[in-house]
Amino acid sequence: MKKKLTKYSGPINGFIQITGSKSESNRLLILQQFYKNLKIENLGNSDDAQLMQKALSSSEIEVDINHAGTAMRFLTAYFSVAEGRETVLTGSKRMKERPIKILVDALRSLGAEIQYLGNDGFPPLKIKGKKITASKVVIDGGVSSQYVSALLLIAPSLDKGLTLEFQGKITSIPYIKMTLGLLSEIGVESNWIGNTIIVEPLLEISDRKITVESDWSSASYYYSLAALSLEANITLNSYKKSSLQGDAVLVEIYKHFGVKTVFQDDSITLIKESATCELTPLKLDLKDAPDIAQTIAVTCFGLGISCDLSGLHTLKIKETDRLVALKNEIEKLGGQVEITDESLHLKVSNSINENVLISTYHDHRMAMAFAPLFLKTTLFIEDSEVVSKSYPDYWNDIEKLIS
Repeated sequence: MKKKLTKYSGPINGFIQITGSKSESNRLLILQQFYKNLKIENLGNSDDAQLMQKALSSSEIEVDINHAGTAMRFLTAYFSVAEGRETVLTGSKRMKERPIKILVDALRSLGAEIQYLGNDGFPPLKIKGKKITASKVVIDGGVSSQYVSALLLIAPSLDKGLTLEFQGKITSIPYIKMTLGLLSEIGVESNWIGNTIIVEPLLEISDRKITVESDWSSASYYYSLAALSLEANITLNSYKKSSLQGDAVLVEIYKHFGVKTVFQDDSITLIKESATCELTPLKLDLKDAPDIAQTIAVTCFGLGISCDLSGLHTLKIKETDRLVALKNEIEKLGGQVEITDESLHLKVSNSINENVLISTYHDHRMAMAFAPLFLKTTLFIEDSEVVSKSYPDYWNDIEKLIS
């Protein structure tokens, strides 16, 4: 479905309730399989979280997780230790093109039984769940943090826990810290020294309730709206100043665009009081928060400033090749973009084309990142319902701010 966003130049004001973080929700759903007395509140309502719940409750041999990359990684590890269960884990056409060899190799080194049913290194997978007795694994530190988190989430269920050793430079550290933080909240002990993480085994936990913090990645689109507006006052619930989510760096990054964040109780208010702040080129290394790269690039384009974003090597294996997608769509709008395998370089633009149809490539973040440009021009979003992957209420919530 194509959605038209008509240019709007008024103030952006209102209150938005964003449901729980997709990243935290999916981690806690896996942990709940090992610890049934773990209660989760403010669980995310994204497609990914729902697919995860459906997969975990299914008794079928074949489990199809569609486009849900996080679910593919986490479930590969989980089904490997689900003793006595045989599972075929599959997904969409794009999912079958997304590599998983590094995680499969790591699990096999622990003793897991996993077979490729298509191309080597890619889903679908046939997994025979079994008791794993090995307790040490080595993995490349530069890979997607989801591979690492998948291993850490099953670690406390292993008889001897897990010693995970990194080789090379470690990327997406905040997402690994998020996983360790959630393990700590339920009572799992871990230790990260240098290039080694040790997770202790834990068979049982005391009754525990965890409230999932709202998603900072989803908040990024409101930061963009505030930055692109002449005036904004947007309150978002429920957020913590001491967040486990790496994308909370938005608070500091968007000061560059004149957006102030006020923390109060369990909410944040984004304030843009003046459109006259001096805008200067932006240079960022986003290796620890790659999911907000699209939002930041589009914000810079909308404001007519240049940016140099690096640390983006994982974007090539997301729902689409996000670097190529960003270049294509920004250039449709009249921008100039250069990309490498791990960086994006946007030049200054003085105008934005009107009535452009933005292709989403079946990627939820493409739709949501480009939408705030309606504050600068009229545009169309192709396949607009794709936002349901992480934020089903996105379009309704945007309407609340301008009605």
